[in-house]
Amino acid sequence: MPEIQDSFPLGQTPTADRPLLGLTVLMVEDSRYASEAMRLLCLRSGARIRRADNLASAHRHLAVYRPSVVIVDLGLPDGSGEDLIRELDNATPRVGVILGTSGNDDGAERAVKAGADGFISKPIENLATFQGKILDHLPASAHPKGLRRISNETIAPDQLALHDDLAHIAEVLTTASGDHASIDYVAQFLSGIARIAHDNKMEDAAADLARHRASGQPYSQDIDRITGLVQNRLQQRKVV
Repeated sequence: MPEIQDSFPLGQTPTADRPLLGLTVLMVEDSRYASEAMRLLCLRSGARIRRADNLASAHRHLAVYRPSVVIVDLGLPDGSGEDLIRELDNATPRVGVILGTSGNDDGAERAVKAGADGFISKPIENLATFQGKILDHLPASAHPKGLRRISNETIAPDQLALHDDLAHIAEVLTTASGDHASIDYVAQFLSGIARIAHDNKMEDAAADLARHRASGQPYSQDIDRITGLVQNRLQQRKVV
């Protein structure tokens, strides 16, 4: 097995403009839209980013290098992000910073309980907020010297990535009927991207589906509603 790289590479000192310079962020996230947002935030901050879109891919990345920061979405297509957080928290040596992320209201409690250092709630669009979430858990030696410039820049992910996410969910919905795991996945996935896209109707539909599933109520009407919303948004993007 290749030797694991150091978390904090030498020769790259963080600056006021790029306070995360020298860090490598592993983003474990299946949404291309959410990943694009994180890529832009890292780029503006000076950090390098790698992406794993499921648990299996994350384990392959972690087998060959040790990132400085790992940001784990709690809902992944092949399992729970909480399981990966527990693994990372118990590993020796431990990753410098472990953060959970989710569009669900209970995400922060779940992530911290699993062993995360902190939590990033979707959507995160403000550059200064993103940088602060990571810097809060880094040692003083990894902070930029002097005063840090606070940027109120807001990032806007590529809409093509959102289209790809909607197309993915449309495909999942064609085979999800009766499969509770797939239904739960649809609800959490759409909740996250709807928040980032500020799509209130989609977010409400995803929340209703999640609530009805959790309480054992019928949810066929929720699936029909979500299917219609997804197809409508895909059609709108074709027209554009």
